[in-house]
Amino acid sequence: MNLTIENILLVGSLLLFVSVIVGKTSYKFGVPTLLLFLAIGMLAGSDGIGGIRFDNPQIAQFIGIVSLNFILFSGGLDTNWTSVKPILKEGLVLSTFGVLLTALSLGTFVWLVTDFTIYESMLLGSIVSSTDAAAVFSILRSKNLALNTNLRPTLELESGSNDPMAYVLTIAFLTLVINQDQSLASIVPLFIQQMIIGGIAGFAFGKLSKFIINRIKLDFEGLYPVLVIALMFITFSATEFVGGNGFLAIYICAVYLGNQDLIHKKTILKMYDGLAWLMQIVLFLTLGLLVFPSQVFPYMGIGLLISLFLIFVARPVSVFLSLMFFKMKLKRRFYISWVGLRGAVPIVFATYPLLAGIDKANMIFNIVFFISVTSVLIQGTTLSIVAKWLKVALPEQAKKITELDQLVLDLPKSSLQEFEILPDFHAVGKRIVDLNFPKSTFIIMIKRNGEFIRPGGSTILETKDILMVLADNQEDFEKVDSCIQNANKKIDV
Repeated sequence: MNLTIENILLVGSLLLFVSVIVGKTSYKFGVPTLLLFLAIGMLAGSDGIGGIRFDNPQIAQFIGIVSLNFILFSGGLDTNWTSVKPILKEGLVLSTFGVLLTALSLGTFVWLVTDFTIYESMLLGSIVSSTDAAAVFSILRSKNLALNTNLRPTLELESGSNDPMAYVLTIAFLTLVINQDQSLASIVPLFIQQMIIGGIAGFAFGKLSKFIINRIKLDFEGLYPVLVIALMFITFSATEFVGGNGFLAIYICAVYLGNQDLIHKKTILKMYDGLAWLMQIVLFLTLGLLVFPSQVFPYMGIGLLISLFLIFVARPVSVFLSLMFFKMKLKRRFYISWVGLRGAVPIVFATYPLLAGIDKANMIFNIVFFISVTSVLIQGTTLSIVAKWLKVALPEQAKKITELDQLVLDLPKSSLQEFEILPDFHAVGKRIVDLNFPKSTFIIMIKRNGEFIRPGGSTILETKDILMVLADNQEDFEKVDSCIQNANKKIDV
């Protein structure tokens, strides 16, 4: 069946519906949802029962880039800087040096066991060198897996920040495959340029985005998430336009925004959580439609060999060498090695050789596809088991709740107090977002002139306003008191 304007919405919505329903029950059987999304796409494709013929790597690449924008941005928004800061060096080394080691070691292995040239081998190694943010974020959160110390922030930081390195290596070695006369040293300036510009642009757009979100006054709360989407795409495209890495830029931008006080932050976080899931489903369905299973089968043998080498040799070696100068328990190093999930990102990167039209493009794509499937199937289904085996998982009762979890779940606070705004207080005429209230407190209602109003970050406080504040403890209330005015009179409720 060919996709037309008449049936694309019907087919797309049916596939989306089936994916959601199947995904809901998948973990009862220990199967990652992402793998099921991919399988549904394959079943709906030309080699499956659906018979949908989709053979356009350019459209698939476009969908992949758009989806990765949402996935990386959502992951960045949910990254707690306080948790990430202690392991920042480890995460950055893994996302750069670790990716490089993985690409080189796997590329060398491919060169030895196949008829690929050295540059073609390094290209394949580069494509699958990074852990997949979509897979890591999705599986860790879907399994509700709590890990001790700073293990989970390390894994999420690595997966969120290592795609740029893999992207640069992929583009660099693809250039060398096409232009054999160029030297390996010629790719170094490209890498430095991409990383430096991407990092600077991400931080700059983060500060600019915060200013715009908090200063612009929109009449409808629902427009603020739309504004953030626009800022996200501006960050990515503008960074790419000036020669930087857009993926790195949007991740840094999102991490910065996620740790700032924003107007309607709760609404923004909720929307991005839903959009990230939507984009993951769409991405895996699209890649499932793009692949032809009949073309993958001939490469299953070599694909399995390369995949096993990646899982049990290349990934562990790169992790242990990258972390050898850091103090870290051996079992933590082993677990980081195991959470080297390959998912949609390598498949998206594998479309670049297809569009470039190199000789072994189809072979590379099918091998990469098989590697991604086996990685999610083998590693994704055993994350909890291996965590318990290595004793790096927290007991069920000790699981921490992230800021996003707390906002989404609307957990009740332990106590409620009222704060009256008097004429000489600092808070008079100030917006709530500008007062820097503790993140653990919530203003649930404002009583003004005998009426109750629902507050938002842009709400300007007036004299005689009475704030109804929820907080966990007395210390939080004292901080609120200090933010509005030290001499504030509190009324217990």
